Amino acid sequence: MRTGIVVTARPGVEELAVLAEELGFSSFWVYDTPMVNGDPFISLGLCAKATSRIRLGIGVTSPALRSSPAAAAAVASLNAIASGRVICGIGTGNTARRTLGMLPTKMAELEAFTASMQDLTAGRETGYTEGDLTRTIKFLHVGPYVNVTDPVEFVVAAFGSKAAGIAGRRGAGVISFGVLAPEAWTAFDAARREAAREAGRPEEADSYVMTSLHVLGDGEDRYSDLARDKVGHIAMALLTFAADNPSFAESLEPAETDAMRRLLERRGTAAGDPGRHATLYRNYLGRIEPEDRDLIVPSLVDKLALVGARAELRERIAALQKAGIDEIVIQPVVDPEAEMRELAGLRA
Repeated sequence: MRTGIVVTARPGVEELAVLAEELGFSSFWVYDTPMVNGDPFISLGLCAKATSRIRLGIGVTSPALRSSPAAAAAVASLNAIASGRVICGIGTGNTARRTLGMLPTKMAELEAFTASMQDLTAGRETGYTEGDLTRTIKFLHVGPYVNVTDPVEFVVAAFGSKAAGIAGRRGAGVISFGVLAPEAWTAFDAARREAAREAGRPEEADSYVMTSLHVLGDGEDRYSDLARDKVGHIAMALLTFAADNPSFAESLEPAETDAMRRLLERRGTAAGDPGRHATLYRNYLGRIEPEDRDLIVPSLVDKLALVGARAELRERIAALQKAGIDEIVIQPVVDPEAEMRELAGLRA
């Protein structure tokens, strides 16, 4: 099982990318959430200049954030610096849109955007539409500006079979966030492969899951303050999504529903408040505040994160690999350097 690292975009992440490369990690990713973090392409440009081998991933961009020409230029420009090392994740903008108080884009737009990005970054023509007007576009100047020769790896963000099917039809891989149930990945893999066969695409493509990890110390409780600090950002992301999405909130367990209610109260908002995004997404995917540890209820730790002794973690990772995951991507938040070294030691 390969392992990678994901962080929030900001100046200085290139130092972590250098360490990740030294420790033998396969990939280094940054999130693309403009109203919460910095710009991923600036961060990855710094990483590209500071590293030589590790793959660099955008996790994930969206047609809700950029037009295909702008996004393709950014990806192909990064590919000119880190030739053949770029992974481009594409999604509906589930978080990035909600931080604006807006809904994610539709699946059809996701698929069309993915197709356009694949064409443009490979130097091919593609259709570009604004309103009722459609034109054929391509990069007019390549040379030293962008790299359309070395391939870019594309992955589609999926939480269900529809997005996995888009990945299959486009010959792309799958990436998901906090989904650690092996049966879910078995379903993703089956949907992707079936769609790939029907579209005449190769069935083989890589699958990635972004999560968090904590190796328990001797005698440490799996729900200790340190464990909650290390994995709480993933759990808080789910609670935030539930607070912002009533239909998803219905799937929560009672303790999770209570935690969501308390989160809304602490942020001084409500599920029906049109301005809730302004407070709900504060510090999104950052280290949780100590006063919020009680929101990280045990079921969230168990479902969304990898927490346990070394033997247990290796067993869970093996089960995920068997279900079709090729790479686990971990976000360190408490002490990134120490956590990266700990994760590297777990692989040994």
